[in-house]
Amino acid sequence: MGRGRVELKKIENPTNRQVTFSKRRMGLLKKANELAILCDAQIGVIVFSGTGKMYEYSSPPWRIANIFDRYLKAPSTRFEEMDVQQRIIQEMTRMKDENNRLRIIMRQYMGDDLASLTLQDVSNLEQQIEFSLYKVRLRKQQLLDQQLLEMHSRVCNKRIYRFSILPYLIHYIEIIKF
Repeated sequence: MGRGRVELKKIENPTNRQVTFSKRRMGLLKKANELAILCDAQIGVIVFSGTGKMYEYSSPPWRIANIFDRYLKAPSTRFEEMDVQQRIIQEMTRMKDENNRLRIIMRQYMGDDLASLTLQDVSNLEQQIEFSLYKVRLRKQQLLDQQLLEMHSRVCNKRIYRFSILPYLIHYIEIIKF
């Protein structure tokens, strides 16, 4: 007949706790050894008792320090990869939400989807549009001023050129007349 399940809770009696620890530690180390032999795995187990005493096991021919160094030098663990994936998913969700928010704002700027806005929201939107229109008109005026200056400069350069060659033309015409 098999045993029933043992309730998992701290064993209050220190002697019983120590006996159980020793038996289960030996069972754990035996399983680790079997896994190393059967599967050609490199295994390291470190166990600290309730009193602070350390027990270790490493699969032959490895030492626990070698296995621990290998663990520390290993690339990323599965948990770190899952953490990175989780952060990527969170960032994608945040960006989708931001994109949706900006689409709503763009529709409102275009005059669509205004039914959900309060009077204060509509007033704020109107102020923003008026300010944007002011900036557009200001930029348009800057471009017109710049274009006017360029045209004025070209006209002045042509006048200077005409006046600078005029004496030569007059002199040339006088020579041809004689």
